[in-house]
Amino acid sequence: MSLSIGIVGLPNVGKSTLFNALTNKSVPAENYPFCTIDPSVGIVAVPDERLGKLSEFSKSKKTIPAIIEFVDIAGLVAGASKGEGLGNQFLSNIRETDAILEVVRIFEDPGVIHVDGKVNPLQDISVINLELILADFETVTKRLANLGKDVKKGDKEALKEEATLKEALLLLEAGKLLSSRPWSEEEEKFLKQLNLLSQKPIIYGLNKKAGGMNLDEMGDERYAKLIEFLRAEKAHYVVIDAKIESELKDFAGEEKETFRKELGGKDDGIDALIKGSYELLGLITYFTTGEAETRAWTITKGWTAPLAGTAIHTDFKDKFIRAEVVFWKDLLDAGSYAEARSKGLVRTEGKEYVVNDGDVIEFKI
Repeated sequence: MSLSIGIVGLPNVGKSTLFNALTNKSVPAENYPFCTIDPSVGIVAVPDERLGKLSEFSKSKKTIPAIIEFVDIAGLVAGASKGEGLGNQFLSNIRETDAILEVVRIFEDPGVIHVDGKVNPLQDISVINLELILADFETVTKRLANLGKDVKKGDKEALKEEATLKEALLLLEAGKLLSSRPWSEEEEKFLKQLNLLSQKPIIYGLNKKAGGMNLDEMGDERYAKLIEFLRAEKAHYVVIDAKIESELKDFAGEEKETFRKELGGKDDGIDALIKGSYELLGLITYFTTGEAETRAWTITKGWTAPLAGTAIHTDFKDKFIRAEVVFWKDLLDAGSYAEARSKGLVRTEGKEYVVNDGDVIEFKI
């Protein structure tokens, strides 16, 4: 299951530094044949301690994590929706991603000039989101115009789509992201075919600088207003320090933590960002494990066992007979598959079974 998140932000907010920090955690692309091989795409492992424990339990030769593609998208400037800067390229690149990571600067540094002359994270968010809204406004308006003939004929599908798009237009005219409103399944169908930008899930990466003048540490009013906005919008966000991870890329273990402290940093937030991005998309992980390999598989929460099997191979859905399921911790605590089975911890599940995060599954086809 290929998932991609576009990293966007204004100039000099740390977007490229964050991308470099993420790619320090990249994994070999050969295990993921569906991934794009592109220098602006980082294939990043989702941190999951369960995977390592299961691999050790099975004495696996290979350990393959769940992954997310992070795409370094051209910097945005006000007017992107009208083609300013690399506007058209910027917008088309976002359309190809599943979600958006907005990098927002929350540190002061006279040596790193802000594009607007002053650090104001809430204003940065407003600029980016407005460009997404304006681009969607243009897309929806064009689609409505193209629907005109079918609407006049009284075509039922066209009338339903027109009603949905008019609702979307009202939201966009009010300066709201399309993701700010719940849509019915039918409405979602009409909107998704337009691949609208402001309907994509957004996670905000609040980028600080170790040892620097950080708005959160200064108790600055700008940070208080930012958090107030994010909470009011029920937005996903995580505080990160992209620079410190980039500077510590050649170190590991205790040595890395020692240098981190010397640089005035705590947790760089990168792992939290990766996990947060995974959760933003409503994803969970199940595992397969054995001597050959232990692997984490990404699926959408709520999928049944046959659907979950398609993460391994599309044939699994049609050929599914049953699944042997055990929760990862129950398996480890039992000490062996045989012991887990004797304790009744290994269950046989059918086509209606909804897979849970942390399930270890053996598919029978």
